[in-house]
Amino acid sequence: MSTSAADRLFVDPDLSWQPVSRALVTERRIPAALVGLVGLALVTGALLVGVGSGGGLALLVPGVVLLLGAVVAFFFVIPRIVASWRYAERDQDLLVSHGRLLRRLSVVPYGRMQVIDVSSNPISQRLGIATVSLVTASAATDSQIPGLPTEVAHDLRDRLAAKGEAAAAGL
Repeated sequence: MSTSAADRLFVDPDLSWQPVSRALVTERRIPAALVGLVGLALVTGALLVGVGSGGGLALLVPGVVLLLGAVVAFFFVIPRIVASWRYAERDQDLLVSHGRLLRRLSVVPYGRMQVIDVSSNPISQRLGIATVSLVTASAATDSQIPGLPTEVAHDLRDRLAAKGEAAAAGL
């Protein structure tokens, strides 16, 4: 299978794919920043205790690992993961695609949707974003779209509910 065929499988260029908000990057960076602060505290503690002593080395190694991991996640991993999230509405179903290394494409038929939930934690609310969760009769087709601007999330919820009712009425 060629690369372009694989790309077409997960992100069909003929569809109108909608990205999530870049504010999701900020929300996802907060835990990475906290891990980085813990790493920095451990490195600082190691330097204060003295790296030559056993206690200093015991703090330095995990501190450096946490700090480097947080920096890589903060600047490289999180922005790429967030950029991979997208969704597209078709006539009969909703497509949700995400992932870089392990890609996933969920096809959620409108007629199978049982619950459309819009949620937002305090940080998301501050950033003006929300997550739309879709619950279906099959747990395998449940899906979510994080990081949608709040107004877009509410509009999507209303459109999906209307399409779900129309699809159910046609059964």
